[in-house]
Amino acid sequence: MKHIRNFCIIAHIDHGKSTLADRLLDFTGSVTDREKQEQLLDSMDLERERGITIKSHAIQMNYQHNGEEFVLNLIDTPGHVDFSYEVSRSIAACEGALLVVDAAQSIQAQTISNLYLALENDLEIIPVLNKVDLPSANPEEVTDDIVDLLGCDASEVIPASAKTGIGIEEILTAIIERVPAPTGKVDAPLRALIFDSVYNPFRGVETYFRVINGSIKKGQNIKFVATDKNYFADEVGTLRLKQFPQKEIKTGDVGYLITGIKDAREVKVGDTITDAKNPTTEAVAGFEDVKPMVFAGIYPVDTEDYEELRSSMEKLQLNDASLVFTPESSAALGFGFRCGFLGMLHLEIIQERLEREFDMTVITTVPNVSYHAFTNKNPDEIVLVNNPSDLPEPSKLDRVEEPFIKATIITKADFVGPVMSLCIEKRGEITAQTYLTTERVELSFDMPLAEIVFDFYDRLKTVSKGYASFDYTPIGLRQSKLVKVDVLLNASNVDALSALLHVDNAYDIGKKMCEKLKELIPRQQFDIPIQAAIGAKIIARETVKALRKDVTAKCYGGDISRKRKLLEKQKKGKKRMRQVGNVEIPQEAFMAVLKLND
Repeated sequence: MKHIRNFCIIAHIDHGKSTLADRLLDFTGSVTDREKQEQLLDSMDLERERGITIKSHAIQMNYQHNGEEFVLNLIDTPGHVDFSYEVSRSIAACEGALLVVDAAQSIQAQTISNLYLALENDLEIIPVLNKVDLPSANPEEVTDDIVDLLGCDASEVIPASAKTGIGIEEILTAIIERVPAPTGKVDAPLRALIFDSVYNPFRGVETYFRVINGSIKKGQNIKFVATDKNYFADEVGTLRLKQFPQKEIKTGDVGYLITGIKDAREVKVGDTITDAKNPTTEAVAGFEDVKPMVFAGIYPVDTEDYEELRSSMEKLQLNDASLVFTPESSAALGFGFRCGFLGMLHLEIIQERLEREFDMTVITTVPNVSYHAFTNKNPDEIVLVNNPSDLPEPSKLDRVEEPFIKATIITKADFVGPVMSLCIEKRGEITAQTYLTTERVELSFDMPLAEIVFDFYDRLKTVSKGYASFDYTPIGLRQSKLVKVDVLLNASNVDALSALLHVDNAYDIGKKMCEKLKELIPRQQFDIPIQAAIGAKIIARETVKALRKDVTAKCYGGDISRKRKLLEKQKKGKKRMRQVGNVEIPQEAFMAVLKLND
């Protein structure tokens, strides 16, 4: 055990985590020249296309230090705030973390929030100053920032460049010397923590675990504590670029397990694996339950695909434990699921993965957050509102509380004005303004979560020219004046387009929704009125004009009454069509409601 080191890499987006992981693999000879490529651990096409890490990736390296052979288990983590649950799970499986900071961009919001996660788990932090070879790098100033943040010595900060390979050897030496070896009882009953899993269509569920006590052998009878089910360990092994089967995985090490489980619901991330005959008495403290921030409905385009969508979601949930879903139905869209996500990027990625990995074409409804409503009849009883249609009638409603967050934005001093006005427009209240350096400011706001769900992040990047970083934590619920805005198409309510909005914004957003839908809904043989309404009161209206045939073309000359008769006949036909006509809503219309400011 004293030759094992488990560590992860944490940093803000684009500070060079994946590139640093590539260099460490190169330096330790874990990859051959033929296997080398950029972002080696990002195995998903989506990750490569977007240049972001979505999943944590575990890999084992062997390294000789002072004549001794060490086993290094590395986990590369995502940097985006929407995937922070991946980071927290990776941290739980490690004893140390490399905190990577970009020498040109300095410390950003996500750097700080990931650092706190690591400190809560008592990890040994090794600060790494990356990209020192850039012309715009400012190593002295950024080193001072890191020293202020961590309270460490300036000599402990390792200058490096993942691109050119500067400082890689120093990093490996620091990992071996500073990160503590795993502790655990070798002779105790097996106790292992599941920190990730993936579905393999041929072999069933592959479970990634870290052994805390005891050891796990091939062919052993094991038990999952949370589900209380027994399995046979068909194969255990270590995670290299490919899986390497082994006879036994011992205390402190990380590996994978294949038991042939075909049902995705039987494996829970955070569960404990133990021996079936000699089980452990205490389960490993798993991860706290994920708190979804954004809710949206996902429906199959064809209602017959409902069961197929369910099994796809279960398999996806194995690989992404922060996805939460429950069945629901909608009058406009049929049967589907109400899903909880950690943010808008997470929602987008899940939708893409369903389409790419499972060939499921889905419709996503307008995202919203979870509210608490209270009725006049019983003012203390909470009515949970995940969907605008759950909101009680206005006459019965006493009050509504909405979730608030504490938003931390770090930006350049030049952009403080535009960032503040954006946050105030989104109903934010400034609570603190701190100058970290003469150039960089940290702003804290209390704002409603619902306001940051849609386009806040994109607009923040625009007003700050890409220089603002953003992180948030929930701070509970507060009372707000909210109303439900319904969208009526051809006088029938489309429940999938309803939204809960603040009274002050309801009129503007209702009007914009109608204008946007007018552009997107194709013209039919009859007029389509598009209306936004609060209760019975219509607050905005647009009309998609009918396609009309020129019925008077064959009349030339003669009395005007001949033309009028033909037009009246056409008008009656249009009126009858409008009564029986059905309006098809394109998928773009559901998504366009989110981008009202474009």
